[in-house]
Amino acid sequence: MSKEVQTSVTDADKPAAQKVSKAGSFIAGGMAACIAVTVTNPIELVKTRMQLQGELEAKTNRVYKNPLQGVRLIFKNEGIRGIQRGLSCAYIYQIGLNGSRLGFYEPIRSLLNTTFYPSQDPHRVQNVAINVVSGATSGIIGAIMGSPLFLVKTRMQSYSPAIQIGQQSHYTSAWNGLSTIYKAEGIKGLFRGVDAAILRTGAGSSVQLPIYNTAKSFLLRHDIMKEGAGLHLTASTLSGIGVGVVMNPWDVILTRVYNQKGNLYKGPIDCFIKTVKIEGVSALYKGFEAQLFRIAPHTILCLTFMEQTMKLVYATEKRLFNT
Repeated sequence: MSKEVQTSVTDADKPAAQKVSKAGSFIAGGMAACIAVTVTNPIELVKTRMQLQGELEAKTNRVYKNPLQGVRLIFKNEGIRGIQRGLSCAYIYQIGLNGSRLGFYEPIRSLLNTTFYPSQDPHRVQNVAINVVSGATSGIIGAIMGSPLFLVKTRMQSYSPAIQIGQQSHYTSAWNGLSTIYKAEGIKGLFRGVDAAILRTGAGSSVQLPIYNTAKSFLLRHDIMKEGAGLHLTASTLSGIGVGVVMNPWDVILTRVYNQKGNLYKGPIDCFIKTVKIEGVSALYKGFEAQLFRIAPHTILCLTFMEQTMKLVYATEKRLFNT
């Protein structure tokens, strides 16, 4: 690990993300993610269906050709409720996943920096390896916590009374989906595909915040941009693109493992092998346009709003606890 000697700073010099409590980080991360998912859920819906169309078929009949055409088609056939299918479930999932992923990232990073750089300010050290490990670890925690909700959300989004893509499961709400699965398969059923979720989220989280922080530090260090909304937007855009490229293959696998009602796949690796064998390597990037169209604005909105929600939560904590 490279040596990066940092000058000591007062607590007032630190950004809100480094001063807020662990509970506050969880709340701020969840709030930011819910704002973002409200905007991006229709594209997430299209992405899910694009990833399922032509499943284990050598030739694909592309009903959903691109994100915009997909949104229009779903709106035409299913209305406004159709394009926001699974949104309530997505809110709960985002609080669990991103609250953990974004909320635990800084504490884990600080712990590792304290361990490996005991003489330096743990909040100021920027080591790529530590950032990657912190991002992956916090992402995996979130993936495990949010797996049952993602399972229900995937099945809710794949369901269509007009154009049936993949295996169909009709749930009227998040609770209906969870209770239906539990009654049929027990706790094990609720965590079906959690191994795929760990692979997918670990891959995405390992690059999301490290790219964001590295880009932000680079732009500040070289005086290319100043602290502010423009800097957050630029760093978030670069982070979103990186996440889309790394995560899409595992996202396709996750969608298919979650959506199966029987035992079409034994697990994520079996799904990976069958998908590539029958549909070719390109199948791992099905829905990639929708992935970028979703993940880039989602990451931009999530990380940009997180800067503001962290400040809001910190200010609230300061008023409540007089810290």
